[in-house]
Amino acid sequence: MVAITVHTEDGRRHVRPSAAELAGLVRRIGQKGDRFLVLQRVPDLPDVFAQVWHEAGGAYVLEHRDGAFDRHFHATLDAPEPVIAALTGWASGEPGWAEGADWAPLDLGPAPEPVPEPDLSRQDREVLEAHVRELLIGGFATRAELAETAEDHLVSGDDRPVSPEQARQLVDRMWRERVAEQAGWDGETDPERLTRAFAALEASGVTARENFTCCHSCGQSEIGAAGAPDARGFVYSHSQCTGSAAAGRGLTLLYGGFDGSEGTTAAVGREVVAALTEAGLSVEWDGDPGRAITVTPLDWRRRLVG
Repeated sequence: MVAITVHTEDGRRHVRPSAAELAGLVRRIGQKGDRFLVLQRVPDLPDVFAQVWHEAGGAYVLEHRDGAFDRHFHATLDAPEPVIAALTGWASGEPGWAEGADWAPLDLGPAPEPVPEPDLSRQDREVLEAHVRELLIGGFATRAELAETAEDHLVSGDDRPVSPEQARQLVDRMWRERVAEQAGWDGETDPERLTRAFAALEASGVTARENFTCCHSCGQSEIGAAGAPDARGFVYSHSQCTGSAAAGRGLTLLYGGFDGSEGTTAAVGREVVAALTEAGLSVEWDGDPGRAITVTPLDWRRRLVG
C-alpha cells in the first residue's frame, strides 16, 4: 500500500492504493468524466500534491506542487508508463523520482495576496479553534471539510466573520501542528487497533463502521444499508461517540442483530467484544444486549488520513 489518497474526476477517493492499483488508475484515465487523478499524501499536507490530466489520443500532462505557490511544476509525457513511474516514485518518496521527465515551472500568474487574520474577538477565536481542534483530534475530517466547518462555525444570520481563505489558512496551520505531533507516535495506536478489529468483524459477516452518521437515531436507520446484504448484525460508532473518545471518555459502540432478536444481538455483542480484545483493546460490557459496549481506557491518537 502507498501512503496517498487518489481523487478521480467522478469524485471517488482511493485511500492507500497498492502500486498496481495506482498504475491501473493511470492507464484508465482518458474518457469524458474520467480524465484526471489528484494524489495527496497521507496525511495530506498543504500545497503538496501531484496530478495528471489525459484525454484519449492526447499526451499526459503531469504536475506536482512542492509546498508553495511558486513551487509548482509540469511536464508532458507521451505514454502512461513514465507517468506511472513518476507518480509511484512521488507517492513513495523515492529519491530521484522526478528525473524521468522534463519539468518546468508552471506559470500560475501573480502570487495570491497574503490572507489577513479574521477580525474576531479573543473569545470567538478560542471557540473556533477549540471546535476545529476537536475535529482534528477525532481524525476523520479532511482538510477541506475542516475548512468548510471553520468558515461556517461562527456564522450568525448574514454575518460571516471568517472567509473561505481565512478558514483554509487557520485549518492549514492547525493541521500542520497535528501532523508534527503525530510524527512522534510510535507503533500501532488504539484507533488503529479498533480499525483492525472492525475489519475482522466485517470479514466475519458483521457490518462494522466507524464514525458512522451524526447520532444514534440516524445510525440505527442507516446501518442496514451500509454493509453486505447477508450481514448477520452490525456495530458502529457515530460522530458523537468519536467526540467523546477524542475527549478521553472512551468510545461507545452500538451493535445489534438484523433479525431484531435479543439472542442475535447478544451474540453479535460477544463477537464484537472478542474482536476488540483480540486487537488488544480493553472493553466494558456486562453481556446485556440492551447496553452499549464501551472501549475504555482508550488512548485516542488517530492519525490523519485526509
